[in-house]
Amino acid sequence: MSKKNNLAKRKKQHEFDLKREKEAKEKLDRKLQAKKSKMKIDGGDTKRKGGKFKVGKKKVKTKLSALAKAKAAQAMEVDK
Repeated sequence: MSKKNNLAKRKKQHEFDLKREKEAKEKLDRKLQAKKSKMKIDGGDTKRKGGKFKVGKKKVKTKLSALAKAKAAQAMEVDK
């Protein structure tokens, strides 16, 4: 029987592979959990952490064009 075909060696290698896969999965889960907890920062408060990166949500202001304003005004008149 060759060394590669040794049952005990194959079994040990299989267990080692399973253990490695499990550890890798747990590590990935911990990393994702940490990322989720970082994302739960309140959007109202913009805090600076370290460098020049802002943490939090940025409010987006939209300006209506003249055509959009006219359409909105016309829609308001119909509702009244």
